[in-house]
Amino acid sequence: MLPRAAVSLVVFDRVSLSLGGKTIVDELSLRVAERERIGLVGPNGSGKTTILRLLAGQQVPDGGTIHRRRDLRIGYLAQDIVIEGGKSLLAFVLDGVPARRALEGALADVEARLAETTDEDALIELSGELGDLHVQLAQFEAAFSEHEAKRILAGLGFRTADLGRDVGEFSGGWKMRAVLAGLLFQRPDLLLLDEPTNHLDMPSVAWLSSFLRRYDRSFFLISHDREFLNEQIGRVVSFEIEGIRSYAGNYDQYERQREEEEELILARMRNQEREREHLEAFIERFRAKATKAAAVQSRVKKLEKLESIEAPRERKKLRFHLPQVAPSGRDVLTTKGLGKSFGERTILADLELYVERGDRIALLGVNGAGKTTLLRMLASEIETSAGSFTYGHNVKLAYYAQHHADTLRRESTAYDEVRRAATSSTHEQVRAALGSMLFDDEGIDKRIGVLSGGERARVALARILVEPGNVLLMDEPTNHLDLASSEKLAEALAEYPGTLLFVSHHKQFIRRLANKIWYVDEGTVRVYPGSFDDYVHACETRGDDAPAATGAAVAPKVGPGAPKPPAKSGAGGAASPDASSQAAEGKPGERRNRDDDRERKRLEADQRRTRAKKLRPLETRVEELESTIARLESKVKELGEALSDAALFEDPKARDATLRDLARAQAELEVANDTWMEAAAALETARAELEAGGGS
Repeated sequence: MLPRAAVSLVVFDRVSLSLGGKTIVDELSLRVAERERIGLVGPNGSGKTTILRLLAGQQVPDGGTIHRRRDLRIGYLAQDIVIEGGKSLLAFVLDGVPARRALEGALADVEARLAETTDEDALIELSGELGDLHVQLAQFEAAFSEHEAKRILAGLGFRTADLGRDVGEFSGGWKMRAVLAGLLFQRPDLLLLDEPTNHLDMPSVAWLSSFLRRYDRSFFLISHDREFLNEQIGRVVSFEIEGIRSYAGNYDQYERQREEEEELILARMRNQEREREHLEAFIERFRAKATKAAAVQSRVKKLEKLESIEAPRERKKLRFHLPQVAPSGRDVLTTKGLGKSFGERTILADLELYVERGDRIALLGVNGAGKTTLLRMLASEIETSAGSFTYGHNVKLAYYAQHHADTLRRESTAYDEVRRAATSSTHEQVRAALGSMLFDDEGIDKRIGVLSGGERARVALARILVEPGNVLLMDEPTNHLDLASSEKLAEALAEYPGTLLFVSHHKQFIRRLANKIWYVDEGTVRVYPGSFDDYVHACETRGDDAPAATGAAVAPKVGPGAPKPPAKSGAGGAASPDASSQAAEGKPGERRNRDDDRERKRLEADQRRTRAKKLRPLETRVEELESTIARLESKVKELGEALSDAALFEDPKARDATLRDLARAQAELEVANDTWMEAAAALETARAELEAGGGS
């Protein structure tokens, strides 16, 4: 029996769109099937958000058609959101499912009609209708329960006390979380996520990652976090110079496929160039010989028919260049009793911190713990409430905040904004800084109001990086940057000779840069020397709760039904009543004890057999799939290494066979991984059910 073909949710049929004179898509054909997990990648300004708007129906194409499945439910998380107040946070999430309001309205209508009618036939009919509506509402509540809404809100970092607050009271980042919670609660058929981790802390990112891995419907994901993308997606739709392309696999696999494509094109170019040289040499050598005229003419025609192969064009990339800075003194920063309060609420208290020249400190902690507040105090953007801080000799400070991109003057040009901030830089240095951020001669004169969020972030970064000073404070610098730009920024900061304090939820970014961790929690700062991985290991070893910021689990794995230690007896211990009665009864009591022991052992054996009967097939399946995945990963690696050998491309048959084998192995690996995730979930569910039932 053939497998059922996946149903198409959305189909782009030769769709074209231009905005502001720029072609976003040109006759794009794209199909989105059920349960597809798609990463949308490309540089800032390439049109990723526009694709999501087209999918959501918020943007109309210039040409072509977009077919959506009838009754398709789409949920779209945009970067720019507007939320009106007037509802509690919990009500905002619950009311996000339209069917709830329709059912409740129908129920109220039937109840009102029941209260007014006296006709017996009408009463019977309305009672049946009321019963049907109650059944539908019960089914709805089972699928969209208040408990599930609260679970999602808790996973995204909201506290129980927040549930009753008016949603309009929250800051922009928390409003975005509220919208995300509402979308996850609705469970749409197609979920469109535009940088969903931008305003999340590490625990929330870890929770969202876990939620999406279990999500059994389709989604598009835009993210600058390589690890997050790799964990979630099984297909990449990418904006390339030659147009929009689609690749099977995660982001790392996409990059390898692009490299293999470019190597294949270069190999074809080299082969063609050698053939061209041979043909031209033959023609030149035998052109004047009448006996070779036919052969020469044949080669002339062949030369004319040679396909023109263009070298892969390299896309312009950000070049974060940090100029040399004068060194500061060894002692960069010292705080004494530093604290900050807002009204009666204390955010930070009695901080005694020290920063040495060359430190690269990552500030971690849940949202609201005080990371941004600490940076803003150290940047003198807000006043301290207690204590003091002192910078050392020759410290020149630069501060990049999340909100800086939003403070750019909309009527000002990109050039004017950087020039205004970099007062000691020359005209050429300002243009060079903007050029490294991919603003060409036309781009530097664009007004801030027409730039995308990513482009505004690059202008704000250029203002800092053109004159970085020797101490950099950076709050979520990768937000609104595309993945490639985030990694280029990390490379530049890794070479930066000054001192760096930064907040980030991007684990790869932290791993690349940090040599010290400040964990901000409950008004204090705990200092962990070493890298991010050293920090996680130290927390696990000591049993600290700080790893909650990384999503790492360090609690002992003790499940329900775990055996309790037997009660001890001995010197000083009172004898149990059972022991006393058995001693009084003598041998008959001992026999009853042995009988009870045998019955207990029999019941335990029955439970073990039941558990094994239910779990063993699932465990075997998971083990078989893990073995298959290891074999396929080894095969994919082996084939990838074979393709890295340039000699292979000189044999077209061997090259094509290797590429086919690689594509087949990657497809099989993708299926094996998906099947393993389903089998592992089934195994965990079975274990939980057995534990909840006492193992029976």
